[in-house]
Amino acid sequence: MKFHIVISLLAAAVLAGCSTTSAPKSNGGSTLSKLTGGSKQAATTGVLAALGNGLIGNNPSLDASDRKRALQAEYQALEYSPAGKTVEWKNSSGSHSGEVVAAQPYQVGSQNCRQYTHTVRIDGTPQSARGTACRNEDGSWTPLT
Repeated sequence: MKFHIVISLLAAAVLAGCSTTSAPKSNGGSTLSKLTGGSKQAATTGVLAALGNGLIGNNPSLDASDRKRALQAEYQALEYSPAGKTVEWKNSSGSHSGEVVAAQPYQVGSQNCRQYTHTVRIDGTPQSARGTACRNEDGSWTPLT
């Protein structure tokens, strides 16, 4: 896991010199509904799949439902949130939660990219990871590894 964080930080440092844009590109309308002709569930699956395990990695303490909530928060922060705004998630029992904060978007070639931080709390113990993701033409985000 530490290796992935180091690689993500190195990628972020390399990309930090790129120009900044004001926001991710939008063609108008909901990205989720455009991707599936209106099916929000299928679109959510597609855009979340592109995130892979996101910054949460293969944390064995998180079940499938927790992972989905965490990845939805990552997508929400990357796609819609202003820089510095926290997107929170929590499982039904409240034993697992997290928050994602994305930085200002910037341009790399024709892609919008954002650095972001995801802090996961498992039974109150925080674990944080930082990374960078770039937006694909289909509206999904791919973390740089």
